[in-house]
Amino acid sequence: MFTSHDGLCGIGELAEGAGVTVKTVRFYSDRGLLPEASRSAGGHRRYGPEALDRLRLIRSLRALDLGVPEVRRILDERQAGGGSGSGGALEAAVAGRLREVGSELRALRWREAALRLVQESPPGEQADRLRLIGAVSVPPSTAPLVRFWRGWLPARMPARSAGAFLDVAVPQPPDDPSPAQVLAFARLNALTLAPCPGTAQPQPEAHRAAGARGAAVLYAALAEAYELAGAQLRRGREPHPGEALDGFVGAYTSAYGVRDTPDFRRRLAGQLAADPRLDGYWELVSEVNTAPGGRPEPTPGTAHDWLLAALTAQTGAVPVQGTSPRQSKRRASPGLGA
Repeated sequence: MFTSHDGLCGIGELAEGAGVTVKTVRFYSDRGLLPEASRSAGGHRRYGPEALDRLRLIRSLRALDLGVPEVRRILDERQAGGGSGSGGALEAAVAGRLREVGSELRALRWREAALRLVQESPPGEQADRLRLIGAVSVPPSTAPLVRFWRGWLPARMPARSAGAFLDVAVPQPPDDPSPAQVLAFARLNALTLAPCPGTAQPQPEAHRAAGARGAAVLYAALAEAYELAGAQLRRGREPHPGEALDGFVGAYTSAYGVRDTPDFRRRLAGQLAADPRLDGYWELVSEVNTAPGGRPEPTPGTAHDWLLAALTAQTGAVPVQGTSPRQSKRRASPGLGA
């Protein structure tokens, strides 16, 4: 290839040797990725023998969809290292591109499931579902759900405690969702964006009685009780007294600074039955988290309901009949079941 008397080649020869167009070689040269060795008397670009390997490397890196700045850093690093091995610039660029591709794939899978949802929807429901889907960003974001729960939690609750609660309360959109999961997440998004009745979001009595610091103690202990109740739910056990219920009541006695007595349990059962609820939220969380054909996993909401039913049966308290979760967004379990 490099057969001229000076050991250099022109832009056309270099382009042919690398299997690219002259325009491509000129583009990389103009951006400093492919330095010229010299110019001919007529002003034509001339390249040295090393240019062919460098151009082939540039072509390979660009085929991975790496940007010009990343390619320049990789080339500079290789040149500084004598042209051998791959350094941190290549590893960082590849890792960054992998993250971008992963996000793009998640967005495509979400769009595919959303399209199938619309395709499979009865004509009378298509308009409503299109509205719900259109309100969700792609890839879907959990930011509206996080904002909703931050409005529910006590204002001065320690950040670590609030973060631990959000990890449980906010479901992550599936990487490869089914149409049903897309619909459930879209409904969650709409539910948390809808305005609250009145001037403020309703709060459970425990937030007022325990305060921000006490609420942190309460939520941490409730998480353990819900986990124990979840194990009972997976076994199909009916609500009953035991370790889970004792931990549930103990969460409130610790937060309130009182003793666990039969009278306290009766009053607690009444308080929890009267608290604002969000049953519909937890139903949708279960739908988002359940793969097609899979068994629904317990949520903090279902665990709370199981424990409250056990407490009500134990104390003989009269349960309060709540509004259907499909009719009211503000019917939710307190604490982690809020």
